[in-house]
Amino acid sequence: MSENQNSTPLGITGEQDVNILKKDRLDKLATLRESGFDPYQTTKYDVTGRAADLKSEYEAKEAEIIAAANGDEEAAKAGLETLNGNIIRIAGRIMSWRDMGKANFIDVRDNTDRIQVYVRSNDVGADLFKEFKKKWDIGDIIGVEGYVFRTRKGEISIHAQKIQLLSKSLLPLPEKWHGLKDQDMRYRQRYVDLIVNPEVKDTFIKRSRIIREVRNYLDNLGYIEVDTPVLHTLEIGASARPFITHHNTLDMEMYLRIETELYLKRLIVGGFDKVYEVGRIFRNEGMDTSHNPEFTSVEMYQAYTDYIGMMDLIENMYRTIAENVCGTSKITYQGIEIDLGKPWERLTMIESVKKYAGVDYSEWADDAAARACAKEKGIEVEEGDSATKGHVLIAFFDAFVEDKLIQPTIIYDYPVENSPLAKRKPSDPAFTERFEYFIYSREMGNAFSELNDPIDQKERFVKQVEAKRAQGANAEVDEDFVTALEYGMPPTGGLGFGLDRLVMLLTDSASIRDVLLFPTMKPIPANGGRPEKDNNEE
Repeated sequence: MSENQNSTPLGITGEQDVNILKKDRLDKLATLRESGFDPYQTTKYDVTGRAADLKSEYEAKEAEIIAAANGDEEAAKAGLETLNGNIIRIAGRIMSWRDMGKANFIDVRDNTDRIQVYVRSNDVGADLFKEFKKKWDIGDIIGVEGYVFRTRKGEISIHAQKIQLLSKSLLPLPEKWHGLKDQDMRYRQRYVDLIVNPEVKDTFIKRSRIIREVRNYLDNLGYIEVDTPVLHTLEIGASARPFITHHNTLDMEMYLRIETELYLKRLIVGGFDKVYEVGRIFRNEGMDTSHNPEFTSVEMYQAYTDYIGMMDLIENMYRTIAENVCGTSKITYQGIEIDLGKPWERLTMIESVKKYAGVDYSEWADDAAARACAKEKGIEVEEGDSATKGHVLIAFFDAFVEDKLIQPTIIYDYPVENSPLAKRKPSDPAFTERFEYFIYSREMGNAFSELNDPIDQKERFVKQVEAKRAQGANAEVDEDFVTALEYGMPPTGGLGFGLDRLVMLLTDSASIRDVLLFPTMKPIPANGGRPEKDNNEE
């Protein structure tokens, strides 16, 4: 089975066909090397033009010439002929091929776009043209020197004067009409996905812009970007499970970080008033459309403000980023219009449960009454007397409220039971100055008026560690952080959000794997079979 390089291979049905085509390309490479040319030895190619720019510049110059001719067709024709003189050099991958005998048309894709290239024997030389047709393939990376023109069919193209093979592709690209559609293989072979599905590349270009806009926004507010350790010496009492590794020199276990919070707040103690970190986080937990074991978070802390100040910050940040990246604060996500521009609804957790579940926290006389209400409504809480009114309120929120929060909504004043790092409300110590914000029924970020009482913090850490150890973990109280608080931390507002979920929102991506270049995957078995499906993978 010899591959016809002049059209995308349509008959590839399995690994055997791919191996045959690979052998055919290896034979071509061997022949090239025998003739004294090795495409992999090319070290540099000076590029002077990009496909997208060449096309837009050509159209702009055409428009200028036609306008200047003021209706004179002969003048316009003469002017347009002058466009075909400037020599440019582009480089990219051959994506399609049409053989017209002594003239061939190929589509070349570079970093910006595709552009058609007209290759003729008379221009590039008979010997090179013969090699081009016999030894080059779709997928090869080439350099082209020539001038831009418009074909009789009206397509802006490059008339090649010189062509050069820069790198040989030994594997065929997925066939033209079906492409790389297997979702699992798209994630595993992202490099192929990027080649054949241009919209995927657009997603990651937008991701880069979003990260830049996050930094610009915070930098303009006077925040300082910092880096904190990824390897921690303690497994803290937080609910997330860490990945554990071993440091050989120190002969000790270390833990990949599950948050950046405690180190950033140490910097507030040290005198930084505004700090943030865009950092990789690792959690040894389940995987689904919105969770990956490693992900990117943005955490920020500001002295002398509270959680209300952080509400205002995040609401304006999302609005600004959407306008700068998407051109509008009204976006469409999974078929639903999301309005980031109008003021976000703000509800206490008590108000939200009353609104969506019809249950009033204030009517629960005690913990027993709350548990009885939960049982009546079919809400599961911990058995016995351990579930408090706060636990029950959280259970009602999870069951009745979260899936209703489609438009941007801030839920604030959380029970102290699930907010170990947030400051208690002075008016009601059973609650904390904490909020989370939700979009499309998905929690997008978390914020506090930060707890700066070292005694209260130590007590909450101890309870966290006890609960974690009861589950078999080797958790410890972060005594150094308590010591930092004992030196005094000013009133502080803190906020963290998952960058990947923000990218999902602004790129209309259904799964977190669509916005991670290389998501976590089970390895393909050595026998070449398909791996078992990841737990909770959708």
